[in-house]
Amino acid sequence: MKIIVPMAGRGSRLRPHTLTVPKPLIPIAGKPIVHRLVEDIAKVLDEKIDEVAFIIGEDFGEKVETDLKKIAESLGAKCSIYYQDKPLGTGHAIMCAKESLSGPAVIAYADTLFKADFTLDKDADSVIWVKQVDNPSAYGVVQLNDKREITDLVEKPEDYVSDLAIIGIYYFKDVAVLKKELQGVLDKNIIRGGEYQINDGIEAMKQSGLRFVPGKVDEWMDCGNKNVTVETNGRMLNFLHQDGEKLISDSVKIKDSEITEPCYIGENVELVNAKIGPNVSIGNGTKITDSTIKNSLIQTFAEVKNAKLDNAMIGNFARFDANFSEISIGDYSVLE
Repeated sequence: MKIIVPMAGRGSRLRPHTLTVPKPLIPIAGKPIVHRLVEDIAKVLDEKIDEVAFIIGEDFGEKVETDLKKIAESLGAKCSIYYQDKPLGTGHAIMCAKESLSGPAVIAYADTLFKADFTLDKDADSVIWVKQVDNPSAYGVVQLNDKREITDLVEKPEDYVSDLAIIGIYYFKDVAVLKKELQGVLDKNIIRGGEYQINDGIEAMKQSGLRFVPGKVDEWMDCGNKNVTVETNGRMLNFLHQDGEKLISDSVKIKDSEITEPCYIGENVELVNAKIGPNVSIGNGTKITDSTIKNSLIQTFAEVKNAKLDNAMIGNFARFDANFSEISIGDYSVLE
């Protein structure tokens, strides 16, 4: 089994944090989004992962590639890295990894997280993972027949079609079939919204009589912008806390401080006269003094003083000494 992960560009909706770190490598509860995504997919599949292929921007850099290789190696899998030189859509991104498009595979976009407990229908030609939502007109949705098979994919329907939103994770019994159809999309220059779309390849597969079914997830967590990323961090912390996962490092130095769980606190963090939590992640080497912080995400080697933070994101090596409340500052920023 292979996992194919289009990571596209750095992402503009989560700036300034993505100016120095691609969005899929932003940590959620102490672990990069893409790392959690790949691990969770592997758990659902419950079988050996032979290869993880990442499609990244050419400007991501050597450190990012090294981190991605470690993710694949943690699953005992081969790591393949491909480059998308232009933002030409999901179909184009997938085809950048054409050398890896053979055999059974999961394709997953790297800006979403999920929780699911279902058995993959490997008799189906494809499984499209979905989540029941209250406002389907805001999403792409699947339409089902009486046999619970997918008959159509509808983008942001004005009239009710279905409340099963497509979350951006797909299983293909033989991804080479999708490769063939996407090559046809590229050759025929089928463009929607200025991009080549995976849905056009899927539609061609359906037209040839292949069977598509939904795989329903219990939780779907977005990481598209600051507010939803902070919310996702809190939800993930709660899930991990309920599962009994150890989230607070033994090397944390605590002086006149209190922690309200769930919180993730990394290695060599210092807390001095601080109230932390709930729903806070703090990266390695960060020092927090004379502060109250809840519902926030603070990355590595930051320094926070005299703060009262709620719904905040603070980047790596940032320094913050103020009394703002809702903030979002990126790596190496200074507020004093």
